[in-house]
Formats: sequence, structure tokens, C-alpha cells
Amino acid sequence: MVGGAVRDALLGKPAGDRDWVVVGATPENMSARGFVPVGGDFPVFLHPVTKEEYALARTERKSGRGYKGFTFHTGADVTLEADLRRRDLTINAMARSPDGRLVDPWGGQADIHNKILRHVGPAFAEDPVRLLRLARFAARFPEFSVADETLDLARRLVADGEVDALVPERVWQEVAKGLMTTGPGRMFQVLQSVGALERVAPGLVFTLDVGSQLAIAARRGLGLAARFGVLCHESAEPGNIGEAWRAPGECRHHATLLPRVLAGVNGRDSGGWLALLEATDAFRKPQRFLELVDAAGCVLEVDDAAWRLRLEAVRAVDAGAIARAAQGRPDRIRQALGAARLAALESLR
Repeated sequence: MVGGAVRDALLGKPAGDRDWVVVGATPENMSARGFVPVGGDFPVFLHPVTKEEYALARTERKSGRGYKGFTFHTGADVTLEADLRRRDLTINAMARSPDGRLVDPWGGQADIHNKILRHVGPAFAEDPVRLLRLARFAARFPEFSVADETLDLARRLVADGEVDALVPERVWQEVAKGLMTTGPGRMFQVLQSVGALERVAPGLVFTLDVGSQLAIAARRGLGLAARFGVLCHESAEPGNIGEAWRAPGECRHHATLLPRVLAGVNGRDSGGWLALLEATDAFRKPQRFLELVDAAGCVLEVDDAAWRLRLEAVRAVDAGAIARAAQGRPDRIRQALGAARLAALESLR
């Protein structure tokens, strides 16, 4: 058993999926025992019963730019230590044998004890995904410091242009995981500190305030889209950031709409309330609007209970009855519906 499950057990945390590395075997050996091949770039197999992943031990050699610029070697001659050497951080480069023996050639257990995130070897600077993972683990384990020499390698990785070879989908995959940690702001602090943030997220304005607001979002258990909105709200073109990362549409919408909500959420005029509800399509998408109010509450003092009442009041207006009374004429329907919704809001003042 390798990687995260070993790390999390030593940390006393519940383990997620278990990954296994197989030493001294070939793809033919694995297939003969009923394992199902699923790997693309290198041999990975699913256990025929548990469906857990079993990867043949492998080494790698840099052969091009970016995180795909590697040539892999698998074979019965690859040792477990050689496989662990190619991993990103020492805390992820440990293994546990079936008899319970811990295999830790790179000092991962000591780094867990000392709460340090440290690279395994100089090859860290060859793969920009390792920088994203470092930043994500810094967010996941905010009590861990990052070794100075690891930050130096990260800066070299940026200076050498490796980070520019990242594709948007891979960046988003790590960013989404980082946003859902207990300390999401720290991911962007680490990227910023090594000069990578402006390269992977052009136009993103990240400040200490945004980091604090993300911490509030994490404590309140907000979802990914709301946290993404909080991350982007100080940026001039928040929607463009989600587009550049090819983030899901829900995340892009939250990023685009949150500045509007922040601008109008504390207004005292019922006409302004109605305008905000209309601008955010709250009548058709009430849950999204409430999520946006929750996100705004991480930035400003917001009376979310009052907004729930306002939303309920306008949604209680019988649009069908108004349409019938207006004899189906669109201009009359719009005018009458707007007046009825405004009256409903006025009644709450």
C-alpha cells in the first residue's frame, strides 16, 4: 500500500482510496491473475474483486516539457525504493507492506512528526503538477510548514517555464481539491510566494483578505462554486478566470454573479432588492441565489435570514393568476408581475 492511505494512517486521519504498488511483476503476470488493465501511460490494474488500483513499480525520466514530458519504465527489476523516489513529497513517498512493515526511505514519517512538507528529490522541479500538489497539500495541512529548499525548487520550476506547460483541466483539478480543504487560501499563498499564481491564473487578484474570506467559507462548509466565487470576487474579470481554467459552469456563474450580490446585498430599498433578485435569476434558481448570499456573507455582514424571507415572498406571488388577469399580454404581465413582487417586498419593510 502506498501514498495517501499510508500518510493518513500515520496522521490518525481516515484514509480515502487505497493505492497499491506491485514489485517484481509484469503486465502478463497481472492479467493472468485476473487483474484488469486500465492504465494509459503506464500499467495500472484494477483488482478483480476489490476494484482497488494496483500499479506496477516504475521509474521515470524527463523527456520533454510539462507534466506529460516523461518516459516511464516498468519491469520486474524496478524496486519499491526506486518507485517511491519518483514521488512528489516525502509524506506521500511511504509504503506499508502486507505484514505491516513501514517502508520509508525518504524520511516521510519524520516530516509528518515535524509537520514539514518536503520534496523527495531534485526531480520535483521537473513536473509542474508537483508544485500544484505542494500548494494543495499546504492547504489541506495548514499546520505544516514548507521546507525552504522545496520552495527554492518550486521557484526554479517557475523560472524554467515548466509551469507554463500546465493545461487548464489539470490546473482546475488541483484547484478544485485545494478549495475544498480546511485552509483553501494557503494554496494560493504558496503559489503566489513562488511566482506561479500569475502564470497559472492570469488576472486573479489574491489578497490576505481573500484568504481570510476563504477560511470563513471553509468553516461554514460552503460548496465548491461558492468558494470559487469568493476566490475570484476581487478580480476585475472573475468570469474569465473560470473560463481559463475550464471550470464547471456553476462555478463560473457564481464567480460572475457574486460581485453583483456584494454590491446590492445590503441595500435598503425594496426596488433594489427586486433588481438584485432579477439580475441573479433568483426566481428560477433560488438555491443558487441563497448560495450567493452565503458566499457574500464571507465578505460582508449579511442578513441572510432576511434574504430568505424576501425570496420566499416574491416566489409566493402567483404569476399564473397575474398572466390570466393580464389576458396573456407580455407587456402587461411584466408590469403587473413586477408590481406584485415589489408589493410583496414592501410588506416586509
